[in-house]
Amino acid sequence: MIIPPLRLALFALLVSLAAYVLFDYVADERDQARRELGIAVDERDGLREAAVVSGQMLAARDAIDLQRTQELNDERKQNDALRVAVDAGLKRLRIRATCSVPGMSANSSAAGVADAGTAELAADARQDYFTLRDQLALSKQMVLGLQDYIRQVVQRTPAAA
Repeated sequence: MIIPPLRLALFALLVSLAAYVLFDYVADERDQARRELGIAVDERDGLREAAVVSGQMLAARDAIDLQRTQELNDERKQNDALRVAVDAGLKRLRIRATCSVPGMSANSSAAGVADAGTAELAADARQDYFTLRDQLALSKQMVLGLQDYIRQVVQRTPAAA
């Protein structure tokens, strides 16, 4: 069986056309896959960078928290030591005050400032004093910690666009 040359040429042309269309389709798919890969790589790199920045921010926050917590614990230990010393009578809590001279009467002996005792907190007010010192130390460390956080973490972060 002999195939006429015109049919053979037409068949070769159709096969070539089909191969060209198939090759073009595969090339388009390849180009689309490369674009998606580029987008995925860019997204991966962005996520890695975000993870690094988040890790640094968390580390900075934890360092600030650790430092301020340690300082707060030190202040509370000092306050507790002062409380123990006051309770044991080793130290006294004095306040800035003046003691007025009691009224002088005709049959009383001469009273003077030397007769007045040193101004000191009453025993029932001491606990309130130490509670206030603890709260002051806590407030101070909270404010300092927030200021450090703003300076070291928040202001360092680039603004999200």
